[in-house]
Amino acid sequence: MTGVLKVADVLAVKGSRVVTVEPSETIATLSQRLRENRIGAAVVSRDRQTVVGMISERDIAYAVAVHRADLHTLPVSALMTTTVIACVPNDSVASVASTMLARSIRHIPVQDGNRVIGMISIRDVLNVRVDELQQQTNQLRAFASQTDRDPQDR
Repeated sequence: MTGVLKVADVLAVKGSRVVTVEPSETIATLSQRLRENRIGAAVVSRDRQTVVGMISERDIAYAVAVHRADLHTLPVSALMTTTVIACVPNDSVASVASTMLARSIRHIPVQDGNRVIGMISIRDVLNVRVDELQQQTNQLRAFASQTDRDPQDR
């Protein structure tokens, strides 16, 4: 990948599958879905396309102290975040990473208009960035190796 990395580049590597949950589904159902998919967050949607909220494992963990034994019966809507920060495929990975760090969020849905088309996590961003740095390191090593062999013009 050359140039400025875009959200679309991340989705090209990881895929654009989005796990959704309806606001009326229970926290128990959500927890099961997160576990089955080995993910930390889901998009809350009534139609699997329009984002009405986000819910994460962190939301569930924080709710344990308040709701205790009743937590599993609560609807997702009781714990979800309704002010959702989203990005678009053309956003730079660097700007999305800055937003994630500044807002302490680990998952951001990717939207095309009002339709959710993917989800990226801070882990996805870091994986792409590490790959980019490894490619740059390899290029620098190859350049240094070539420079050592070629006589310099003087």
